[in-house]
Amino acid sequence: MRIRKKKWAEPELSECRYYTNTPEKYRGRWKEFFGNDHPIELEIGCGKCTFVAQKAKRNPDVNYIAMDIKSDMLGVGRRNIERIFEESGESPKNIALVRCNVEMIDKAIAPEEGIAVMYINFCNPWPREKHKKRRLTYPKKLRMYRDFLTSDGVIYFKTDNDELFEDSVGYFEEAKYTIRYLTRDLHNSDIRDNIVTEHEQMFTDEGIPIKYLEATV
Repeated sequence: MRIRKKKWAEPELSECRYYTNTPEKYRGRWKEFFGNDHPIELEIGCGKCTFVAQKAKRNPDVNYIAMDIKSDMLGVGRRNIERIFEESGESPKNIALVRCNVEMIDKAIAPEEGIAVMYINFCNPWPREKHKKRRLTYPKKLRMYRDFLTSDGVIYFKTDNDELFEDSVGYFEEAKYTIRYLTRDLHNSDIRDNIVTEHEQMFTDEGIPIKYLEATV
């Protein structure tokens, strides 16, 4: 997703106690970042952070690492996190907002982190053939994620894009994941605990079915 330059984003992020642009400092030590031993879940390409904010608010005993490459996007995400928590008079204590290129994720997340749940929501579809290797579900990246996911780890993947979804089904199979659940119309499926983000609602309002799968290591 493209986003205009936000001059205020980096100054605000620099004052945010749960933001870091040097995740390599916490590799293998994310529990120290959070200050507890709660399980950690990871969202890559977290965008505007409405998904991770709602997950964190609903599950205070789970820690969430929300990762994106763009500081402008993370700046918007921080504001959304604060807004969602302030609605009930709370403050976010179980989110790490992380600027990181997914190509370097192995420098930020270690196998001993014990991450059993990972989310990829509405990532860039990169439709041109020469750019497909940039996809967050490309086989090379899926194999990289296996290095830090637990033996029973699961990836939850959502997209509006038909081509990306169908290609990703093949990517997961190529990377030796097991697809345990798949639907090409999430909102008319038997999934009942889905968090609908702003991005997701926009596509739904346009009549575009949301594609969804769950893949296990």
